[in-house]
Amino acid sequence: MIGNPRLNLLIATYGRSLAIALAVVGVLAVVATGWVVATPSTSTTTQQVNQETVSTETTTSAVVVEDGLWESGTRLVDSSVYTFAATPNLTITPRTAVASSEASVIHEVRIRHEAARDGSVFWEETVPQSRTEASVVDGVATSETTITVDDVRDQRAALEDDLVDVGSITTSIEVVVEYDTGTYADEQVLSSPVRMTEDAYWLEEPLEDSTDHSETATIEVQESPNAPAIGVLLLVAVLSFGGAAFVYTRGPIDVDAARRAVYEQRYAEWISRGSIPMWVGDYHVELDTLEDVVDVAIDTNERVVNDRQRDLFAVVNGNVVYYYSDRGQWEGTAWPKMEFGDQSSPVTGDSGATPVPPSIDGGSDPIGPPDDDLPDPDDDDAWERI
Repeated sequence: MIGNPRLNLLIATYGRSLAIALAVVGVLAVVATGWVVATPSTSTTTQQVNQETVSTETTTSAVVVEDGLWESGTRLVDSSVYTFAATPNLTITPRTAVASSEASVIHEVRIRHEAARDGSVFWEETVPQSRTEASVVDGVATSETTITVDDVRDQRAALEDDLVDVGSITTSIEVVVEYDTGTYADEQVLSSPVRMTEDAYWLEEPLEDSTDHSETATIEVQESPNAPAIGVLLLVAVLSFGGAAFVYTRGPIDVDAARRAVYEQRYAEWISRGSIPMWVGDYHVELDTLEDVVDVAIDTNERVVNDRQRDLFAVVNGNVVYYYSDRGQWEGTAWPKMEFGDQSSPVTGDSGATPVPPSIDGGSDPIGPPDDDLPDPDDDDAWERI
């Protein structure tokens, strides 16, 4: 029997129902674990799709027209400075990389003059140089435009004469890229100021740009199974099946004995172990439960004595004994409780009559001690020897 009286009483009272309930809980926990594993949670997130990048780089070049610093016919590419005498013509070559060979790309090159005073532009003029639909080869659209820089210098000089003491003139080269990739359509404006002196000119900034395109899409992401939930459910399943097996494998537990053990534990401070003589007290009052005996002990300020040999709980108050025993009345507790195994029925003769124990001298009483040999009820020592 289990060492916990309350658990013993629970199993004795609800053992079968408890085992079934625990088994059902275990099955449900296993099913829930499978469901959690098979149906992980999902979440939504945004993701960039249909990503495309359109980038443009512009190369400047000029061919030397007379011998001097360079030989005539020399081609200068992306030089940090060009001279009016050697390279009066500047070639602008924009290259636009697109994602699709079916894209449409237009390059427009123009000269821009701006007049500003105190940092504020009060006049501007744009002079187109070319507008070309560039052909796309291997994902790159290329075009060329040649600018006569001497003409640009003359235009700038005329503007400066008109605006003497009024404002400053800034001249820039602009490359406008218009594109349509089939998915995205937009334009890029590349601009660089052109610095000019009496003998030379150069671009102050590179003519390049890059544009990223994308679309935002909402997608559903499947998350990993909930490991903590799975662990808890598996633990519940193991504990439930273990509890069901534990309850099922317990031997039959007597409900009354289990309940009495609970009372013994609950009222242990009022119960003492001891031996109760058969003849103690003149009056013997049988009570229904151990709890009733404890109540009497509390009311009379006495202790309950537990005689284990007689399976008896009793309170002795003067000449009155209040007792409780599973064995019934006071006389039924006179002898220690003994357990016997199953015995076979007495052997009968052919006639079916039960044989009579042998007697002495053919007519005397059956063998055994006569009633007269029992000790005097008042002889304590004799009863103790028995």
